[in-house]
Amino acid sequence: MPSDVFSPETQVPAPSSTVPDTSYRNFVNPEWVRLLGLLGMDVHYRRCTGTELHTDDGRVILDFLSGYCVYNTGHNHPYIVDALIRELQASGPTMLQSHIAYTAGTLAERLTALTCPHLTKTFFCSSGSEGIEAVIKFARVFTGRNGIVYAKGAFHGLTCGALSLMGDDFWKEGFGPLLPETYEIPFGDLAALDAALRQHKIAAVILEPLQGEAGIVPPPPDYLASVQALCKKHGALFVLDEVQTGIGRTGTFVTANREGVNPDMIVLAKALSGGLVPVAAVLMTDAIYKSVYGSLKKSIIHTSTFSENALSMRVGLATLDVIEQEKLAPRADSMGAELRDQLTQRLSRFEMFSQVRGLGMLNGIVLQPPTSLRLRIPFQTFRTIHPGMFGQMLVMRLFQHHDILSQMCGNNFMVLKVAPPLVVTDAQLEQYLDAIESVMEVVHSSTSFWSDALNMAQRAARV
Repeated sequence: MPSDVFSPETQVPAPSSTVPDTSYRNFVNPEWVRLLGLLGMDVHYRRCTGTELHTDDGRVILDFLSGYCVYNTGHNHPYIVDALIRELQASGPTMLQSHIAYTAGTLAERLTALTCPHLTKTFFCSSGSEGIEAVIKFARVFTGRNGIVYAKGAFHGLTCGALSLMGDDFWKEGFGPLLPETYEIPFGDLAALDAALRQHKIAAVILEPLQGEAGIVPPPPDYLASVQALCKKHGALFVLDEVQTGIGRTGTFVTANREGVNPDMIVLAKALSGGLVPVAAVLMTDAIYKSVYGSLKKSIIHTSTFSENALSMRVGLATLDVIEQEKLAPRADSMGAELRDQLTQRLSRFEMFSQVRGLGMLNGIVLQPPTSLRLRIPFQTFRTIHPGMFGQMLVMRLFQHHDILSQMCGNNFMVLKVAPPLVVTDAQLEQYLDAIESVMEVVHSSTSFWSDALNMAQRAARV
């Protein structure tokens, strides 16, 4: 392209916030457009900062989903944005593929210091799913075995290898044969794990230290330490998927720190991106690294096009700066504990409330079927139509009536996620508490909630 077509002075058109959805509907995912329309959540966002999402029509919506734990540092943190601008303006090497990415070394060294000192090597990629794929390959090479153990309810990603470790069959349906020699055990069941390790040649046990999509399920006391001991006894690798739980979300930089365990590999992603440039990291021991990359000819035996690119590495470093300088992990720990206490106090009077569980700022409001006849009949009716309808009605009402963005857990439609950015303020938490209490009041005392659910069910049947 001739150099005079674009110059540094060329004015790039400002992004429009009022683009109609026809292109997305026609060329990307029409069913997603229909679903958002059904829920009344197809709004145009103009500006996103911190925990606030500003819409074209003047609404200010509080984000209590964080892009499934991507926005630990909040939306468009100015420090991270500035770091990216500086990297772009430097016009340096971004993805030469045949150079030493020095920034990657700096980021890897900091990740080792913040996680586990024995995890001295890092493989960078672009997503949690890609990280899990690397874990499967590396574990097989290191151990010479094929078997992988995962937990019921697990969510490790949607690529074929990661999908083979998915703890809900919904995600697997129709995609054909997946990886053989994968074994599911109940989360928290040490006897089942011991049996699997004895019966099969297991390369690795891959667990979330707190199960996210299963319903925000913390491990039983000392469970992860016992898993680690069993893995060592039977010669299997112990791997933690900290894609959702890491980068300060559960009150320590990684949940392994809180649990006092030393896994053989840790997968990080989501929040490491600062919500701006995708990046994931697989931390491993030197011995695992050497088993994969043990010679010159194998120096690129496993790689990724966007691995170690300058923007991803810079955004990772800037994100770590913010996490540390603003003390977001201990902040999540203390504020999360207070939030769970307040939710329990406010919601305990409702018959459909069961409990609040979680760690740090990854929490779930656990709901239960009603016992009273007045509520049981409509609840069962809508559960028959679709298991997730009741939960989506809560999500819709929080969004439409209280300007709160949230979502149910992907593998448990009776648990409402409460996962705001770690920069959330006390006032914003109070707004959420008022909102969820108001919604639960409507569920238990007003016929409008159930009539709205019926209307949505009828509309869903027509979509």
